[in-house]
Amino acid sequence: MSVITSAFTHSRASGYRALIPYFMAGYPSESAFCRVVDESFSSGADIIEVGIPFSDPVADGPAIQRAGQTALEQGVTIDRVLGMLSSLRLKRHQPIVIMSYLNPLLQYGLGRFVTAAVDVGVRGLIVPDMVVEESKDIGSACKSVGIDLIHLLAPTSPAKRQEAILKKSSGFVYVVSVMGVTGARTSLPETLFDRVAAIKAQSRLPVAIGFGVSSPAAAARASQVADGVIVGSALVERLNPQVSESDQIQSVIGMIKQLRQATRILPARVEE
Repeated sequence: MSVITSAFTHSRASGYRALIPYFMAGYPSESAFCRVVDESFSSGADIIEVGIPFSDPVADGPAIQRAGQTALEQGVTIDRVLGMLSSLRLKRHQPIVIMSYLNPLLQYGLGRFVTAAVDVGVRGLIVPDMVVEESKDIGSACKSVGIDLIHLLAPTSPAKRQEAILKKSSGFVYVVSVMGVTGARTSLPETLFDRVAAIKAQSRLPVAIGFGVSSPAAAARASQVADGVIVGSALVERLNPQVSESDQIQSVIGMIKQLRQATRILPARVEE
């Protein structure tokens, strides 16, 4: 069992679904990013997804696009991201999942990246613009160092493609709740829950729901069927550079604590 999968098991044993916040590396500053990751782990996060900023983030909504652009303007590179994670690694043992578009990884060098990443606590990798049919090289590189390659499973994936994605995935299955880019939404589609049940019938991997989980209520709803929830834009929006770093962190951690309670596993109702 991988470190990522074990985090889901540990969370479930503690009475919760896995909580996976997303933050953009270096946003709104390197110090604020490191603080929010550290304090999120202290406040109930089981795994944290860290975005590497990229100039053409096709899967990201407005909040994460703005964060990435700010990080790029501040000179955040893969080397600086790894440096930030290295400092966190000195204090934390919980796993980090990197979300990066393919081009920065190719420019950096796949082998060089995974070797450096695993040394700073990265245990999973998500590449949203990589199709499963072209994942052999990066999959081999990840496997060589023990990093899980986590594929996105979109609502429109046909049966054969879904089967291929599930076969190639490790760590957990990332179920995209809705079509489109990341971002806060008012509700989750009802069809999502039947989808998750069907995926669980095909795979033994934990299932986490992302894209559109933007409130404790949505996290609680997703937790009824999934093994974990991923929350990004709603947290990134709270890192407002117009207020003090302490106020930013306090706002995010307040929501993390609410999300932790929302992911509590409730006992099954007994019908009278």
